[in-house]
Amino acid sequence: MFERIREDVRSVLDRDPAARNAFEILTCYPGVHALLWHRMCHRLWRWNLRWLARLLSTFSRWVTGIEIHPGAKIGRRFFIDHGMGVVIGETAEIGDDVTLYHGVTLGGTSTEAGKRHPTLGNDIVVGAGAKVLGPVTVGDGARIGSNAVVLKDVPEGATMIGIPARIAGKRPVGHTERREATARRIGFDAYGQTDMPDPVSNAINSILDHIHATDERMQEMCQAIRHLGGQLQDVELPDLSCCEMENGSSPTSRQQRMAPEDEAQAGDR
Repeated sequence: MFERIREDVRSVLDRDPAARNAFEILTCYPGVHALLWHRMCHRLWRWNLRWLARLLSTFSRWVTGIEIHPGAKIGRRFFIDHGMGVVIGETAEIGDDVTLYHGVTLGGTSTEAGKRHPTLGNDIVVGAGAKVLGPVTVGDGARIGSNAVVLKDVPEGATMIGIPARIAGKRPVGHTERREATARRIGFDAYGQTDMPDPVSNAINSILDHIHATDERMQEMCQAIRHLGGQLQDVELPDLSCCEMENGSSPTSRQQRMAPEDEAQAGDR
């Protein structure tokens, strides 16, 4: 149990830059509270103590503003950011490393018993206000845009937008993890960067893919040189986190770069 809690805290620290420490997460994050309540309610539901499970889940909804039915199945490292207004139905199934934002509904479209809620795979992000309705399947690595309404199955790696939701782009599964690893290695923070159809986003993602391909080619060349008996020294990339771009049009920036004699001449003019 404590290992799962530590895992939940680490997942919040990885995905939310506003999170400062574990104590703040455990005391101030309603998404974490709702998940802890759900685990207890889900166990009671499996033990056929269903009235008690529903009662406690109702209390959890009142405290956190997040409604998760005790029958829902949720995987590891699940994160609900902000969380107010999130609704997860009884037969919903959620994989690992899934992120939901506020106002998300995983709801049903049928009044008949049986599977009537969505199934989400792994590594999925559902934007604020999005609705995924019915027994649809959302493939691994998919992205659901804010306020989108998903009524049909979503293929792996697809980005869905609109009402009803349509595919706005698709990427091979695994590109996100590779890009994030490359971005961290070169000191670039791409928080909130998704594969939406935006020219700037596409340019950044293409640059990260190019850097990754270049690194792989360089590693192959280094291995070949070592295999032939050459000596190569391992060099770590410099940390770029402290680098800042200066605005050349700023008077303050120009004054900071001017030498003392240049400042004197500028004063005379």
